[in-house]
Amino acid sequence: MTTWKAPKARKEPKELIAHNDVRIDNYYWLNQRENQEVLAYLQSENDFYDKGTEHTKAFQEELFKEMKSRIKEDDASVPYKLDGYWYKTRYEIGSEYPIYSRFRETLDSEEEIMFDGNEMAKGTDYFSLGGIAVSPDNSLAIFGVDTVSRRQYTLQVKNLGTGEIYPEKIENTTGGGVWSNDNKTFYYTKKDPVTLRSDKIYKHILGTPVTDDILVFHEEDDTFSTFVYKTKSKKYIVIGSHSTMTSEFQMLSLESPGEGFKMFSPRERGVEYSIFHFDDSFYILTNKDGATNFKLMKVGENLTHAAYWEEFIPHREDVLLEDVDIFKEYYVLSERENGLNQIKIVRWDGSDAYYLPFSSETYTAHVGNNRDFDTHILRYSYNSLTTPSSVIDFNMATKEETVMKVQEVLGGNFDKDKYVEMRLCAPARDGSKIPISLVHHKDTNLSKNTPLLQYAYGSYGYTIDPYFSTVRLSLLDRGFAYAIAHIRGGEYLGRQWYEDGKLLSKMNTFTDFIDCSKYLIDQHLTSAEHLYAMGGSAGGLLMGVVINMAPELYNGVIASVPFVDVVTTMLDDSIPLTTGEYDEWGNPNELEYYNYMKSYSPYDNVKAQDYPNLYITTGLHDSQVQYFEPAKWVAKLRELKKNDKLLYFDINMEAGHGGASGRFEALREAVKEYAFLLDLEGKIVL
Repeated sequence: MTTWKAPKARKEPKELIAHNDVRIDNYYWLNQRENQEVLAYLQSENDFYDKGTEHTKAFQEELFKEMKSRIKEDDASVPYKLDGYWYKTRYEIGSEYPIYSRFRETLDSEEEIMFDGNEMAKGTDYFSLGGIAVSPDNSLAIFGVDTVSRRQYTLQVKNLGTGEIYPEKIENTTGGGVWSNDNKTFYYTKKDPVTLRSDKIYKHILGTPVTDDILVFHEEDDTFSTFVYKTKSKKYIVIGSHSTMTSEFQMLSLESPGEGFKMFSPRERGVEYSIFHFDDSFYILTNKDGATNFKLMKVGENLTHAAYWEEFIPHREDVLLEDVDIFKEYYVLSERENGLNQIKIVRWDGSDAYYLPFSSETYTAHVGNNRDFDTHILRYSYNSLTTPSSVIDFNMATKEETVMKVQEVLGGNFDKDKYVEMRLCAPARDGSKIPISLVHHKDTNLSKNTPLLQYAYGSYGYTIDPYFSTVRLSLLDRGFAYAIAHIRGGEYLGRQWYEDGKLLSKMNTFTDFIDCSKYLIDQHLTSAEHLYAMGGSAGGLLMGVVINMAPELYNGVIASVPFVDVVTTMLDDSIPLTTGEYDEWGNPNELEYYNYMKSYSPYDNVKAQDYPNLYITTGLHDSQVQYFEPAKWVAKLRELKKNDKLLYFDINMEAGHGGASGRFEALREAVKEYAFLLDLEGKIVL
């Protein structure tokens, strides 16, 4: 409870009319980013947060040091080989950003530093280095830089031999490029400057003015985005177009580039596919013909239309086929069954097929960076809620594995046997079973007095796997339990799990989370006095709905960069990314979707009731969820909430959707979240 006055935003009623329905938005004016009154209001919220948490500042500094002390500062990635060079990313002690380097032929050769992020970031509040693309002859590299955090990258080219950065600057790109085989031509993606939709593919030739760049493809459908890449076989450059539920590809043969891009198979609404080239064929991962969990099909190089696709691996009702990796002698399938990752290795000649053995109750395993085509080595990663991440090289021929790296947890106190992980199953109100992954310290006896942080995302088919976190140890070691609710809207239990949590079934996402909370309370693993919820972006939408529907279940809620003004945002097609979202949320220009969205939109459903303690964050330059959504939401919550529980709004005035860019500065955001929780539990001790 605070003893000083919270900020109060001025009310300026604005009528928003759609389908003859009138909504009054008293805080619409907060969307004026350059308005000094808006900036002053945001600053007053930051001041209020700083004053309210002043008593935690010393603890926050100690918590930051604790989190940082677990991180190996001079860490490095496991090197990978490509076209005669070994590439790796490393950090130096005290540095915020990585150094990208390479070694010719062997790791014993002299290190060549390609990019030093720390030098490049000097003089900026935010820095992000986009995708680095090395030319086929290894002499040049395309790179992109974003210093605003709106994911609008400026592309340049660096001579890796001389260190010279060429003068051409290509603005407003996605941050990467794709080389042709001539080492002077590359393709890149530009964004619409207003909506930030990736909508155009250009071709640039080194030494020519950027203004002469050739427009190769314009994706005119504003519900689609476009991208460009090169196949692993290096035979084709591919342009892809995608929406939430439809795909289309065009391809350019690098053996005959003069023929231009050819359509692979034209888009068909509701049909998703991705393509992989091997030998004289393409392999297509697709949901065609009702293959909800996807299947693998095959087609020759010359006649690639969907009419010619032949089944290679059939659809399975209980197994989601997530990805395919192509090697010269093997192909590797990434699958998910009953929520768990599986990796299957198959020889092309059919003489061998087997799964990698994983025995844990809950874990995460993913195929890693496998750039080399002609190799027997498969690189994959493995971790769990209690097990630090390992990078493993597996010999697909001999079936021998080599652990290349195990994530080091410094500080001397970590022992995985001190922690307990488990998988639970919560009953949903419609009879579905919602999996929950949970971890706690073995000395924490789960009871109604146990503080528990429940996390979820639940949108776009994105699955939050049970992963290891050194940062999370700071909660677990202080008696918190941590749970990931695998709610509908993700794909944890297959593609249908996603379909049942989108569009006109979106309410399942929210009720699943609430039902998981009730289950944790009913099982006496925590109680409403000690249960906390957390989500970001679309997971922040989840938090907004949950506190409107069931505020009594939570003592505190953290909503990071939350998407909370659903109806207004989805009606405004000038806002970045809106039109591409129609297949996820629906198009509110249609009455049925308008009414459904309005029924759950957090901002539209704030009402006079008690709300939990709240900590809400945003970034002024956020391109994914505009800052004014949470700003308006906070203002309305302050106006209507009936109790005097905490409501903090913390605005990063420099960053965007991803928060701070430096690895240690990003820790400070986690510190703030954890300090909020630990303070509510009376666990701040210096």
